[in-house]
Amino acid sequence: MRYLTSGESHGPKLITIIEGLPSGMPLLASDINEELARRQKGHGRGRRMQIEKDTVEIGGGIRHGYTLGSPVSLIVENNDWKHWTKIMGQDPIEEDETEIKRKISRPRPGHADLNGAIKYGHRDMRNVLERSSARETTVRVAAGAVGKKLLSLLGIKVASHVLEIGGVKANVESYESIEKLAEISEQSPVRCLDPIAEKEMMKAIDDAKTNGDSIGGIVEVIVEGMPVGVGSYVHYDRKLDAKLAGAIMSINAFKGVEFGIGFEAARKPGSEVHDEILWDEQNGYTRKTNRLGGLEGGMSTGMPIVVRGVMKPIPTLYKPLNSVDIETKEPFAASIERSDSCAVPAAAVVAENVVAWELACAIIDQFYSDRFDSLLENINKHREYAREF
Repeated sequence: MRYLTSGESHGPKLITIIEGLPSGMPLLASDINEELARRQKGHGRGRRMQIEKDTVEIGGGIRHGYTLGSPVSLIVENNDWKHWTKIMGQDPIEEDETEIKRKISRPRPGHADLNGAIKYGHRDMRNVLERSSARETTVRVAAGAVGKKLLSLLGIKVASHVLEIGGVKANVESYESIEKLAEISEQSPVRCLDPIAEKEMMKAIDDAKTNGDSIGGIVEVIVEGMPVGVGSYVHYDRKLDAKLAGAIMSINAFKGVEFGIGFEAARKPGSEVHDEILWDEQNGYTRKTNRLGGLEGGMSTGMPIVVRGVMKPIPTLYKPLNSVDIETKEPFAASIERSDSCAVPAAAVVAENVVAWELACAIIDQFYSDRFDSLLENINKHREYAREF
């Protein structure tokens, strides 16, 4: 299963085409729109979220509420396009349209501007910044929502929350259930389970905005119900933790990823890192602890998958850093594009959906999946096999 996205931040629309979904899977636009709406929430978001009210149009691959087995196309219109029709239009422009043709030659620190311009030979860096914008995560969430729907129909639940923003850490030792975790996270303006830390996080975001600065943080995604043995120990490129790590790191501004106790494992003896194996007649094989985050040897263990990602502060600052003009080679204070002071709560939703997509792909790769009813049957048979092994 795979998808490809197309579109620019201020272009007419964002598009993704998904290939490899089984036929006969229930899927509605509302399943996707719910995730798109979640992505736009969060304390610290900028004015763009007030302009764009993202909803998806299904362009093909679904009939009467079920997938056909053919590629599914998803389209999200950019409402702000009407203000950018000349600047971002596809047609050639006249030589005298200087305002439209005026090039962006000043790269912003922390962005893809300079590297992308050098890579593709763009003297106008709007060609880079329009595509490298986190706006593209809109259709990545749309694709992830499809993956998340598939997982839910197979009894696999995915949720996310925020552990840290701007140095403020949530005190979360455990959670009642994944459903309760999702409910509390959804009600919080910063997707935090700790009400005390929530208020401190919101203040940190407000202070950063007042100071013309930005702050980052840490998000956590938890997945329950994943069958045992999904992934591979045989080939490096089929290891499930490697695929999940790559997915998290592909999100704009993410600079680190860990599973279970993660980097803390470097400071503990093996006896405090690895998870003892248990067995009982009702559940089959389980683990006494889940320090490795539901993954061993590149495969799922059947325990909850726990993955965290580190998001750096957004590099667009209202207190700009210095850079160099690529035409004049003169120093300047970086330009300011409309931006958020903190996008960590929204990034948790993005992380949740990219994780869901990778897990859905891994299941499609491992089990017969031309038809959804056969996929469900095979998953259930595998669960019973693993329980009795």
